[in-house]
Amino acid sequence: MINEIGHFTLLLAFCVALLQATVPLFGAHKGRIDLMAISESAANLQFALLLASFGALTHAFMTSDFSVKLVVLNSHSLKPMLYKITGVWGNHEGSMLLWVLILSLFGASASWFGANLPILLILTLFYRIQGWPSIHLFYIWVMWVYLWLFLLQSLH
Repeated sequence: MINEIGHFTLLLAFCVALLQATVPLFGAHKGRIDLMAISESAANLQFALLLASFGALTHAFMTSDFSVKLVVLNSHSLKPMLYKITGVWGNHEGSMLLWVLILSLFGASASWFGANLPILLILTLFYRIQGWPSIHLFYIWVMWVYLWLFLLQSLH
């Protein structure tokens, strides 16, 4: 159940990244501050969703949940706990997820501590630095690999 929640939060984070990259840009084009302000709450939501997804993947590695294909390919039940934890980001998919999580942490930090920054700088930060790279990483690397592993697992 935790694995499905992690996968679902990853899909939701992808949808939030799409919103974060498109709605504030449309708001900037039309001059609507209310649409541009969505980027701050989207950054916080994206960080929370990615943290939940990474936590679910970490839980799968720590408990040696071999119903997840990624754990089967990159873990062993007799590994010490330190190696199980570091095995979360020791593979391609986990390292991409960790990279996107760190990227979203910086975006959320800008919304938490950047109240005295100019609004255009914050919106540019959310749009250019967090929004589109998150979409590309989700879509190209993480999402297709997770879907491929899910489909491969369901075929067996």
